[in-house]
Amino acid sequence: MVSAVFHAPLEPTPAKASDATKSIATSALSTGAKAQKTLNPPAAPALAQRDAGALSRAFWQKVLPPVLGLGLLVGLWALVSASTGRSIPTPYETWLQAVEVFSNPFYRNGPNDQGVGWNVLASLERVAVGFGLAALVGIPAGFAIGRFAFLSRMFNPLISLLRPVSPLAWLPIGLLVFKGANPAAIWTIFICSIWPMIINTAVGVQRVPQDYLNVARVLNLSEWKVLTKILFPSVLPYMLTGVRLAVGTAWLVIVAAEMLTGGVGIGFWVWDEWNNLNVKNIIIAIFVIGIVGLLLEAALVKLATAFTFEEVKS
Repeated sequence: MVSAVFHAPLEPTPAKASDATKSIATSALSTGAKAQKTLNPPAAPALAQRDAGALSRAFWQKVLPPVLGLGLLVGLWALVSASTGRSIPTPYETWLQAVEVFSNPFYRNGPNDQGVGWNVLASLERVAVGFGLAALVGIPAGFAIGRFAFLSRMFNPLISLLRPVSPLAWLPIGLLVFKGANPAAIWTIFICSIWPMIINTAVGVQRVPQDYLNVARVLNLSEWKVLTKILFPSVLPYMLTGVRLAVGTAWLVIVAAEMLTGGVGIGFWVWDEWNNLNVKNIIIAIFVIGIVGLLLEAALVKLATAFTFEEVKS
């Protein structure tokens, strides 16, 4: 009897435990299945759709504003053309003329009748020579002025006096000294390009932390080591900023200088077309000058971001 009392109730216990285990396993499997359904690829199309929408919005936000800006320019141009009785040609007429001009940009029919390609190359050559000479003089001068307080106090008044002078005011001096239009134009480019490089380089040198120079003094580094290992890496962003400003100024000035000196060049081409009352070519030249200046600026920005630190890039 005792055994019946104690053993009979214990017999169904394994079955109950087995049922509980099965129920727990079933609920775990169902929960896992639900979680798997939640993480399964049915959400992938929606995610891809959201990514495509974000990319589309980013594309239009980047492309649409410039397109609208150009459209506004063309619309205002057409409006001005209509209001002036077409004394200013319409955008369509200018486009047809541009197609004709750029169909043969490198023709030569004489010293004063050359294609727009030759004129742009002549202007770029003058800018390159004048700008190169300015860099050879201006960058070392900026390092010296920024490094030595005596030189800074000596040259600051001269720079403050000469920098505001219009570059074209130097053109007659160039004609008087060099006795030629081409070297006078190069001289004008030189004198207008040198100031941004001197000033930005000197400011960069003066902003080098004094601790760096103190360490160099403790280590007894030579002036060449200080220049190449400490100053140059720190000053490079400032120097490249001066180079960008100088190139932009040089390209602006060469057009005006060539209008006054004549010869071959995009500035002379503008003036010659005005003498021929060819307004279409003048408008084409304006766009050419702007595009070339934009390309020069983009190239220098690319150069600056390649040789500066990450915090300067942003």
